[in-house]
Amino acid sequence: MAKEEDVFVSRESGAGPVVRGLKSNASRQGKPDRGKLKIGDDWNAIRIIALSQNNPLKAIAEFVENSIDAHAKTVTITRGREHGEHYLSIKDDGDGVPRDEKGLPNFRYVATHICDSIKRRLKAEGVGNGLQGEFGIGLLSFWTVGDQLTMISAGSDQRSYQMTMSKGDSGYTVSPRRVLFVEGGTELRISPLLEGIRMLSGEKIQWYLASELRDRIRSAKVRVIVIDKLARKQYEVEPRAYEGRLLHQLPAVRTAFGDAYAEIYLAEPTETCRVALTRAGTRVIEDLATLPGLEHAPWSSRYLQGLIDAPFLSLTPSTRTGIIHDERYAALCEALRPLATHLNGLIEAQQRAEEEQASQQSLRAIQRAFREALLALPPEEYDWFDIQARARSEIRPPRSSAGEAGPGTGKEENSDLGVAEPCFNSGGQRQFFDYAGPLFSVVISPASSTIPVNERRRFRALPRDRARRRVEEDLQFSWEIAAGDGSLASTIDQEIEYLAPSTPGLAHLNVSVRQHEVTCTAEALITITASLETSMNEAILNARGLPGYTFERAAGELWRSRFDVERNLIIVNSGHRDFVFATKNRALQLRYLVRLYVKELVLRNFAGVSPEQLLERMVELSLYAEEKLKSS
Repeated sequence: MAKEEDVFVSRESGAGPVVRGLKSNASRQGKPDRGKLKIGDDWNAIRIIALSQNNPLKAIAEFVENSIDAHAKTVTITRGREHGEHYLSIKDDGDGVPRDEKGLPNFRYVATHICDSIKRRLKAEGVGNGLQGEFGIGLLSFWTVGDQLTMISAGSDQRSYQMTMSKGDSGYTVSPRRVLFVEGGTELRISPLLEGIRMLSGEKIQWYLASELRDRIRSAKVRVIVIDKLARKQYEVEPRAYEGRLLHQLPAVRTAFGDAYAEIYLAEPTETCRVALTRAGTRVIEDLATLPGLEHAPWSSRYLQGLIDAPFLSLTPSTRTGIIHDERYAALCEALRPLATHLNGLIEAQQRAEEEQASQQSLRAIQRAFREALLALPPEEYDWFDIQARARSEIRPPRSSAGEAGPGTGKEENSDLGVAEPCFNSGGQRQFFDYAGPLFSVVISPASSTIPVNERRRFRALPRDRARRRVEEDLQFSWEIAAGDGSLASTIDQEIEYLAPSTPGLAHLNVSVRQHEVTCTAEALITITASLETSMNEAILNARGLPGYTFERAAGELWRSRFDVERNLIIVNSGHRDFVFATKNRALQLRYLVRLYVKELVLRNFAGVSPEQLLERMVELSLYAEEKLKSS
């Protein structure tokens, strides 16, 4: 039988790797040489392993996990400065460093058994349930945090001992530690900290551990405290609480290597919504959608928060922030398909509900903007809806004097306000929120009007509180013509009558309303003309109120909207290129819908007028409607 020979790998002249060895009888007989790979430089291998961890926060998390594996109930992380050097300390009340046959902390085993984790053997024997470490290289992560590591633990002789390791040094030292009181558990002290992470605050450490070790902290019921002496603050790590609605009765994630646990929350879509991949409670991948084969909905939809915990996955030993894409990972991807299908259905239902809610909100905003705009426009020219019809039938007598309401106060013309206000019966009981607050604003109805010379027009002041409810108590009104000609029949009533002069021109009408210490003002613009076109007075009354709108997808067709008179609906072509462009943001879409409303309603109300007059009316109504939409 051929003798086993040592082999090594070399490169010559840029060629590929060549395996060479001492010639043996087996090679001369045409049989292949066999051998075992060996590390040529142990210290270089240790350096590579120590520098493989590129995240100091991950290194701190590994130190905390070592404490949890040692059955600690309290872990204290301290960030401070001593003798001019920044340091970081991780102290626990766990089992401490395993002891040797003399009862002393076996630091020698810890320092000389790198890549030979006792935890892995315990898990292989079935007695290491709950242990996370398995590579035996976590202690070397201190190279990415600071220059020197001091590991402190007590022996059975009630004395404290320490092991010191330095970055870039292959040696270690073990010595007794002089302390007044010996404490159990283990303490890691790293100092001085590297220049780049001295500004790592206790708050950042707390937030990172809350996400990174969320389930490990919860399951182990361990208390993790972060003391930042530099900032003079103390934090307690609370496992991260996800937002949204916890989804129940999800399809099981089962593989031949074991089951995965899914904790998923359906939330409002934001960039921070991600589903993490964890293993045994420790986060491995922050965003599941970054993994090959899973970069699709629902994982990339940003509607979901939560985690998928797969304890059977194989981790990359170097950084411990990745997984090996082996048959275990392939089995997980396959097992996640039914869950992904189920979650996509829930997200689609959520999106439909959001679209319906947004559509209802848009409709209310548009109708409110038009009601407010009609307050500012002459009623005889825009008498389309039941707004002006109810105003004429339910209008109450004007106030006889400042602060006194005439009869019929409960029958206020609600539609003139531009907002929905309840009508109260004299015998009914008002709710708390039905009462108006203090005076906040006032408007004049109409705020813009055109009247012939020598004609009369009535104007009304509408005082409102911050919630746009009608204010009625303790009011004093003062009217004046700020500019232009004309006269007022009264200047102290809520509703006054204006008499136009005999010559055309512009007039500015001002009102000032006072309630105790609060004073609000408003202005109306009056255009006095020699004559009005009779066609503008032939308005079509629509007694059903402002129309609603609905969508009809007609991609490729040129029409943008249509008015269905029978259903009192404006049909919007959701397939038109303009609508698609307007859906970039909600504000732009609302303005687009308002302009479609203006187009359809002006065409409906001013039937038979010239194109020039139609365009004039469209500009006028667009101006007031869009301004009211912006202010609301």
